[in-house]
Amino acid sequence: MSDYLLEAQDVAMHFGGVKALDGVDFRLKKGDLRCLLGPNGAGKSTFFRCLTGTYKPTRGHILFKGTDIAGKERHDIARAGIGVKTQVPSLFDGLTVHENLWLALRTVQSAAARKEKIADVMERVGISSLSDHVLGRMAHGQRQLVELAMVVASNPDLVLLDEPAAGMTDGEVERLASIIRDLNRTHTVVVVEHDMHFIRMIADQVTVFHQGRILAEGHVESILANQTVRDVYLGKKHVA
Repeated sequence: MSDYLLEAQDVAMHFGGVKALDGVDFRLKKGDLRCLLGPNGAGKSTFFRCLTGTYKPTRGHILFKGTDIAGKERHDIARAGIGVKTQVPSLFDGLTVHENLWLALRTVQSAAARKEKIADVMERVGISSLSDHVLGRMAHGQRQLVELAMVVASNPDLVLLDEPAAGMTDGEVERLASIIRDLNRTHTVVVVEHDMHFIRMIADQVTVFHQGRILAEGHVESILANQTVRDVYLGKKHVA
């Protein structure tokens, strides 16, 4: 058995002549909280979409709990134990928070068990007071927390979050950082992010993408102090 919950091996993603990913090797242990960062076009979002089943890699393998999920359908990846929160909340605007979570847990047959799970996840994400609020009337930051609750409700082994802090106020970002740190106590988490302040709030380990490859990987402070990484973010021409 591998020591890794998730392992990408030589993953490439080509769009015609454009190499969005060019031989990415990536490993994640159970219990890790990893941030993926890099400038626009670096490949981090493409890699994320390969993990979620949105894209089928041109080549390579993505092993999750030892099974290759590269190219699998999104619903199969979800069934395998991967929960995904995208940048745009996938919610039912005409329903309440409770009703959205009820639908997210539709595979739980017992009504009592479903009700208990909803109460637990709303408390964990801090949205219990919003239970009867209609989604379409809620602020952006609140909606983001509701979708996070929907992802967590199914208790996945791996949680993938795509720029979860985007569009949030400073106060909402601090609250979200606390929720993600708490979530990491029981879940393995990968966060795609470019906000350095938010990254410092949640992450110990980061992976930096550049030109479709992994440029650097390690502790957040040492990586962000790395001159090559700083040059990439500032767009220095001498960086290969």
